[in-house]
Formats: sequence, C-alpha cells, structure tokens
Amino acid sequence: MNYNEILGDLKKKIYAPVYFFQGEEPFFIDQLVKYMEDNILDETARDFDLLIAYGRDVVPADLVLSARAFPMMGGYRLIIVKEAQDIRKWEPIEEYVKSPSLSTILVFSHKHKKLDKRKSLYKLLNKSEDVVLFESNKLYDNQIPGWIESWVKQQGFLIDQKAVLLLADHLGNDLGRIANELQKLSIILKPGEKITADHIEKNIGINKDFNIFELTKAIGKKDIAKSLQIIDYFEKDPKDNPLQMVVPMLYNYFIKILLIHKNRGLNKFKMAGLIGVPPSFTEEYITASRYFPLRSIPAIISEIKNLDLKTKGVLSVNSSDYGPLKEFIIKVCS
Repeated sequence: MNYNEILGDLKKKIYAPVYFFQGEEPFFIDQLVKYMEDNILDETARDFDLLIAYGRDVVPADLVLSARAFPMMGGYRLIIVKEAQDIRKWEPIEEYVKSPSLSTILVFSHKHKKLDKRKSLYKLLNKSEDVVLFESNKLYDNQIPGWIESWVKQQGFLIDQKAVLLLADHLGNDLGRIANELQKLSIILKPGEKITADHIEKNIGINKDFNIFELTKAIGKKDIAKSLQIIDYFEKDPKDNPLQMVVPMLYNYFIKILLIHKNRGLNKFKMAGLIGVPPSFTEEYITASRYFPLRSIPAIISEIKNLDLKTKGVLSVNSSDYGPLKEFIIKVCS
C-alpha cells in the first residue's frame, strides 16, 4: 500500500493488526505514525491503552506479551515502536506476526533504511494478510514541485508556481523542512489563500529576486549583469547560498536544457514531466535552449563538473571562493 491508501484507510477506521513502516524517507513514516498516535484512541483510552516504545529499549519477548494483552478500555490496544531499526532480535516478533492479536494495533517505525528483502522478516511481513507493509522512498528532485503543490492543497491552501520553485530550489528534497516552513505560513494565512513568492520572502527568508531560480533564469537568457548581481548577493550570505548547493543546481539546469534538445517533439505537458518542472515553466527552458545550442552543452557540463571539484577543494585551495563561479558565468554567457 502507498502512503495515501494507508492514510485513507486510517481515516475510515479500517485497521490492520500490524503496521511496518520502513524506508529512507522519514517524513511519510512520521506523518503516518503521528496520525495513528493522535487519532486511533480517544483521550481517555490513550491513558490506558497506548504504549510507545523505542527500538533500542525493546525486549522482544516483553513486547509480544504486551501485544497479547487485552485493551483495558475496550476497543484497541495501540503499541508504537519508534526507531525500530535499533531492534536487534526479531525472532519473537516474527512469531507474533504469524498470529497477531486482533485487539492490538502494533506499529513499527523503521526509519532511514530499508529492510533486507532477503531476510525472513521482510518475507514474512510481505506475505502476511495481517500486515500493512509500507516502503517510504526518497523523492527525486523533479518530484518535489508536484509534492509541494499536493501538500499545500491537502492543508487547505493554494500556491503559485514561482513560490513552488523557490521552495524546491532552496530547500531541496528535505520534505520535513518544507512542511515545517509551510506550517509557519498556514498560521498567518486565511484558509484557501494562495501562497506567493512574497509570502515566501517575508516569512521564510528566501529572497524572491536573488535565489538559485532567478540565477538560472538569468543565465538562460545570457544576462551576465543580472547573473553576477545574484552571485554577489550569494557571496555576501554564503551560509544560505553555499557554493556546494549552487553548483549542483547549475548542473541540473543544463541537464534540463539537454533534455529539451533531445526531445523536441514532446508537448509542453510531457516535456514538463520529463524535466521535472510545472508546465507553465517549460517555455523558459525552451527559450534557454535557443541561447545554448546542443553542441555547447557537453562543454558547459564539463565546466560545471570542474566547478564542483573546486567547491570540494580538489582543484582549488579555497573551496568557498565564488570567483570561479563568476568566471564560469562570464564564459558561458558571452
């Protein structure tokens, strides 16, 4: 089952005896666990029938005994095991999973890594009809804008495309951080209000005119003056605009232009899905592809790779020097 299917069943009060949430993306796991903790039991029942344990402290035999106990307030007994990746001995738990108590909901939060599919635990969980097994995968960078739009809609707001890209470009694929920043906005906005770039600038601190999105936009038009102005702004505030973040974004930008060149026949919607931007922004990349012909892209990407090495101290004595980035801009935009 995927995240939305599981959450949908939980909201309908359709429960399984065992839930095992595992994978590299903690955000979805945390969201599901929090919903279960807050909503399955009422306030009175939580005092008696909610048990929260942590993997490093779990004694598997004791956990099984607790799971076999009957709820004190009727309904369900809810047991949540956080940091389940720290559990060392699974055999007693595996035996429990083979015949779980129907009056207990046992939840495992196994974050930051996947289960080994070769092991007996995964095979048992995967084939059991009593288990909801969920693998929480990291989103790719090109999936982040769509996720932001979806998340904002779920919270009862709208968001314009520039605000989406500002968040995606500045915060990357850290879903927890993005959700936290959007939560701040939800406090000051009215239900249904549209989040704009101005909201992002005033409340989250991402400058709407001097950011990586505006930098690539200026480069795409070969606007040297604007590009250097933005880099000067970055140089004055390297903590929020480190070279180690800027250079990979330049690489991703020119890879998108390369994809534009190689897929000219696609309509803007398919092209948007291919390069991972909202459809309304495809024209910007198509315009940039006219400034940067296909034959120029391999050399530009090679230059970016050299820049990346310099930011890591390989080809430079000063990995925080913005000088090579300025030289790169002048070279490719001239």
